[in-house]
Amino acid sequence: MKSKLVHRYEVSVLTVSLSRRHYFVSSPYLAFNSGEQFYMFTIIAAWLINMAGRPFTEPQEYDEPNATVSNILSELRAFGVKVDFPPSKLKSGSGEHVCFVLDRLAEEALKRRGFSFKRPNYPTETTEEESVVEDNAELTLSKVEEEMIEEPDEDEENVMDLEALKLRSTHTEAEASSKPDEILESTVDAAEWNLEVERVLPQLKVTIRTDNKDWRIHVDQMHQHRDGIKSSLKEAKSYLDKLQEDIGKTLEKVSSREKYINNQLEHLIQDYRGAQAKLSEAKERYQQASGGVTERTRVLAEISEELEKVKQEMEEKGSSMSDGAPVVKIKQSLTKLKQEIVQMDVRIGVVEHTLLQAKLKEKSNMTRDMHATNIPEPAAGSFA
Repeated sequence: MKSKLVHRYEVSVLTVSLSRRHYFVSSPYLAFNSGEQFYMFTIIAAWLINMAGRPFTEPQEYDEPNATVSNILSELRAFGVKVDFPPSKLKSGSGEHVCFVLDRLAEEALKRRGFSFKRPNYPTETTEEESVVEDNAELTLSKVEEEMIEEPDEDEENVMDLEALKLRSTHTEAEASSKPDEILESTVDAAEWNLEVERVLPQLKVTIRTDNKDWRIHVDQMHQHRDGIKSSLKEAKSYLDKLQEDIGKTLEKVSSREKYINNQLEHLIQDYRGAQAKLSEAKERYQQASGGVTERTRVLAEISEELEKVKQEMEEKGSSMSDGAPVVKIKQSLTKLKQEIVQMDVRIGVVEHTLLQAKLKEKSNMTRDMHATNIPEPAAGSFA
């Protein structure tokens, strides 16, 4: 099953790499089937979890998304990763949180396999800055020619033919080398020489374009900023010193005024402290008195409740005494009781009569039985 999962992961990774590099960044890459992107995310996450050393079942394409996402986040928390976003952020299969989950799982898988990133070896760059002389004013003829070709001057009349100048310089060097070594003496008038210099001087100006990548420019800027900071500090330091002196004097005045006020109001402060002590004593006595009043109020409430009960009982008794209805009820009860007594006497007489008849009947039966048992005895004796 693990080999099958690895094969499916390799196929999915190949598909993702062939389609787009930023596959899980945004969902519009697969607008026609957004579920495919989520499925790719789940199987890659499952493969990374297995590679990190924790068993994880391969999710299917038609599994419940909420359950799958919950299982992936549970495994991610098991690695000690803090998850502070809801699981619904992963259901789209793309976005910042999906990339975060895959990144952390990939780190755990690499850590499990013992992989570690080595320090990069940067290639040595051979730049033209090494051949540049410290003096920025010295420029090679080819560089000046290239810059002038890239940035042509608007005034074409003042532009020098650098190629002709180069040829002229080489020609003069050849002539100089062909002449014998001897002392050269100038035959040109100094005034004419100065006039020629003034005429050619505007054409000898070369505009040097500043390169922001040059470290010398940055160093010059740092020096300029340092000088500006120093000059600004000199100007501001005097103001700050003056401000410090003013603040110190003001604080001294405030402290002296405070001491003077404390000395002048010392007796008032003593009186105020005494009044505060008296007030605290009065408050304490008030609290004690209020406690006694509260207790007495409670006792009064209990007595009032008992008094209300007694009044209610007296009212009930008074109303029963003044009312004649109970007497009428008593008389009716007595009459009814007498009738019941008469009926009971009649019933008692009937029962006594019935009982007497039963006794007489039983007595007669007993005498008859006795006579019946006594008659055969003499007859038996005569036959003997």
